Amino acid sequence: MGQARPYAESLPFVIDDITLAPPGPGEVLVEIRAAGLCHSDLSVIDGSRPRVMPMVLGHEASGVVREVGPTTGATEFAAGDHVVFSWVPVCGRCQFCVSGRGALCAPGGEANIAGTLLNGARRFTDSRSTPPQACNHHLGVSAFSQFTVAAQESLVKIDGALPFAVAALFGCAVMTGVGAVLNTALVQAGSSVAVFGMGGVGLSAVMGARAAGAFPIIAVDRVAEKLELASELGATHNINAAQDDPVEAIREVGRGGADYAFESVGSETVLIQAYESTRRGGTTITIGLPAPNKMFTVPALGIVAEERTIKGSYMGSCVPRRDIPRFIDMYQAGILPVDKLHTHTLQLEEINAGFDRLAQAQAVRQIIEF
Repeated sequence: MGQARPYAESLPFVIDDITLAPPGPGEVLVEIRAAGLCHSDLSVIDGSRPRVMPMVLGHEASGVVREVGPTTGATEFAAGDHVVFSWVPVCGRCQFCVSGRGALCAPGGEANIAGTLLNGARRFTDSRSTPPQACNHHLGVSAFSQFTVAAQESLVKIDGALPFAVAALFGCAVMTGVGAVLNTALVQAGSSVAVFGMGGVGLSAVMGARAAGAFPIIAVDRVAEKLELASELGATHNINAAQDDPVEAIREVGRGGADYAFESVGSETVLIQAYESTRRGGTTITIGLPAPNKMFTVPALGIVAEERTIKGSYMGSCVPRRDIPRFIDMYQAGILPVDKLHTHTLQLEEINAGFDRLAQAQAVRQIIEF
């Protein structure tokens, strides 16, 4: 972590061969076919979201089941199944899971912090070290590898006709952005929506707002090309934050402010702008992941006297096995034009240059195809 940019020269990712153990009970061997480069990966690379090292990174992916681990009963997966990964393994038994809040799964969260699978195992090993060194899993997925082993709770079976590059996007960008609108905010038809940050998640939130029947839908970014893409995906108004004050512009377009404002940048400064851009009674949804030491301050009186709401949205408040299939159905029905998020196709050897491009806001979703 923390290597200086450009990453194409400092090479935080080392491409090499490591050993992968076969799947244990309740685990599945998956051949990765497509993996997306996401800001959550970048935040590990630059050190703003520290993780245990060494780690096989990557968390947004699709692939094919190649082997199922030992089982004493029926299993829901079989060799040949096409799957999308969930970057929180949802145990289905903790108090959060049984109350329909799988994104907050307690055992899943603990395993992700530890760099293990849901059962505490690590299946990657660098055998060249003396003694051999275990390599950590990223969010139970480790998508930047030709093969990976995952807990079955990290997988969602999907339609085999769906292209792998499109399918991968449902594992993070779509689930997080669309879910924030439909699950966390419960946006009503006719409500005004502002979305800050036109990365993969923010653009997915724009798609979700359009699907919910929101109007106006106001996209905010500093890159003109991303604002143009936002218009294609459903934004009715664009604000270039490099040229205009987004708070004042949203208040003007929304006749006093937005009913819902979504912050998908991961910046406490932008979060304050999102909050200030809402009208009385408005709701601010924060989706981006800021560095753990960042704080933000808003006037306390307005929360009460103007009935404002601030909500966090983690993984779009999704239950992956409920939401990924329905979001895919919406894509196939033409409601969510998810394929437009895919701006670059890479080989694994180009991964460091790809994260340079992401850090410079020159891409939406880059997909590694294996």
